[in-house]
Amino acid sequence: MSYFYSISLFFSFEHTLNQKHPLYLLANRIDWSVFEKAFTPLYSRDNGRPGKPIRLMVGLLMLKHIRNISDESVVEQWSENNYYQYFCGETAFICGPPCEASELVHFRHRIGEKGIELILQESIRVNGDDSHDDTVSIDTTVQEKNITYPTDAKLHKKIIDKCRQIAADEQLAVRQSYRYTLKKLSRDQRFANHPKNKAKAKRANRRIKTIAGRLVRELERNLPAGTRHAGNLALYKRVLAQQRTDRDKIYSLHEPATCCISKGKEHKKYEFGNKASFVKTNSGVIVGAMGFRNEYDGHTLEAALEQVGQLVGKLPKTATVDRGYRGKSQIGQTQILIPKPPRKNISRYQAAKLRKAHSKRAAIEPIIGHIKQDHRLNRNFYKGIVGDNINIMLAAAAFNFKRIINKIKIYFWRVFEMIMNSITDHKYNWSNLNQPF
Repeated sequence: MSYFYSISLFFSFEHTLNQKHPLYLLANRIDWSVFEKAFTPLYSRDNGRPGKPIRLMVGLLMLKHIRNISDESVVEQWSENNYYQYFCGETAFICGPPCEASELVHFRHRIGEKGIELILQESIRVNGDDSHDDTVSIDTTVQEKNITYPTDAKLHKKIIDKCRQIAADEQLAVRQSYRYTLKKLSRDQRFANHPKNKAKAKRANRRIKTIAGRLVRELERNLPAGTRHAGNLALYKRVLAQQRTDRDKIYSLHEPATCCISKGKEHKKYEFGNKASFVKTNSGVIVGAMGFRNEYDGHTLEAALEQVGQLVGKLPKTATVDRGYRGKSQIGQTQILIPKPPRKNISRYQAAKLRKAHSKRAAIEPIIGHIKQDHRLNRNFYKGIVGDNINIMLAAAAFNFKRIINKIKIYFWRVFEMIMNSITDHKYNWSNLNQPF
């Protein structure tokens, strides 16, 4: 028996940990009973295998986005980390994994967007009064999907691969596989921007599109009516029929809801995913996080503020935004402040106040950068439109939890510094030796 197990026979798991560790303190701040009440009705009591503890699954979702790791990694690290296990409600150290990584996928589907919104609401609550500011900042960004840069040639090649796979699954004889033809055409597609190769690459692209259409039509003839592949074949036909200037184009076969969003960035003119809206208080708490497709920013304001009212319990009095939200000056009881050229009919004090408010609004930009880089918003691996919304809210909740963790760290070191300063003062101030600490 290991030394740890021999100690755990006499002491509880809780006493073997550092009780000033941020994860330890955060675990005691979160009201886990909220999730128990909300998610228990989603399980059957008398049918099937008992589910994993709700606190375990919710805790794994939180840790995944707080530490910016995958489902597989959080399950693996859980079996190695005492604080992860205490955070998820364990009372004794467990060597093995808590569950299969795929069970996190099923749990996200089970609780849905409403359940993830409950996690976001709890992350707002643990930040206390900082989440009740009357002034908020609102901004949008692009959440990119986990797809390759879309081109017509790539999509047509994928259609050919998918058609071959369908034919193999249904045991259908294909008139021609085009395997060697496609290998030659792939060589012809190389260096398409070179003047000598441009015409040859263009012919190869056209030929690949012809082959893809031929295979789709052959499958339509050979598959029975009402086949389960009818939806996929309709999608392939839509991809083959779309033109360069069409609206609502398909950019990915496995993520057909992906949007092409132009943000005007010099290094990346187009981003492929969906729009994410964030609402931040002046104290730095994310009190609203929603996913949209590719709406105009001003059309996202009403839904974003409605979510803030549901999560916080009150609407902010003022919301500062950038010029992308032009056209909106009032949403309900919330005044919308948009940067404008200075007016002559306002005082210098009012102009300085507006300038200061818009300067504070810019603080949301680095926060969005942190959410992207540190909490898995940079590339969304969850599937579908529901996956888009889930990833946005989990990333925002992780930022709020990380914020309170950093606040705990700063508070601890301040207390430690005060203690050390008092000890140092008494050590060298001989006249205070007889005074109590």
